[in-house]
Amino acid sequence: MFERFTQEARRVVVVAQEEARQLRDDRVGTEHLLLGVLEQSQDPAASVLIGAGLDQEAARQAVRRLRGKGDRQVLATIGVDLDAVREAVEAAFGEGALDAPPEEGRKRWGRFRSGGSTAGHIRFSTPAKKVLELSLRESLRLGSKEIGVGHLLLGVLREGEGLGVLVVADHGLDTAAVRQAVEAELA
Repeated sequence: MFERFTQEARRVVVVAQEEARQLRDDRVGTEHLLLGVLEQSQDPAASVLIGAGLDQEAARQAVRRLRGKGDRQVLATIGVDLDAVREAVEAAFGEGALDAPPEEGRKRWGRFRSGGSTAGHIRFSTPAKKVLELSLRESLRLGSKEIGVGHLLLGVLREGEGLGVLVVADHGLDTAAVRQAVEAELA
């Protein structure tokens, strides 16, 4: 299927893998694919989201916030305030003390987490695989012989349950309206 991807769509997949590594994830998820789409800021489909204020950095922050929401709520029920913990740690050890380790440390840590070097291919989660399949279907439905950035974005939106579409909705965007705007850009 990847032979049908445009250069830009292939770049989306590469960036998605890089984003998964940066977030220390062992699988590429729908959120990483969305971040890869947003990295293609010159693409008309990506500009639909960027024009609505959802750029790559805003999406990355939303991914971190939404991903941590479940843990944050559980800890809050037993009286742990994660913001207060972060403030205390940074006061004692310096700003950014809880951020990702330096590249060398990340590689070493990643080797234990994923069972191998983090330099290679990271597998796709089941929802991300579905996005790739749906992007092919969107491409065929719209009469294209190639899978482009817009088709990947339509796949993220059509999958409908992954963190990628939740980031879009969390930004206050109507996913149906985004789909229509992306389709208009692809027409």
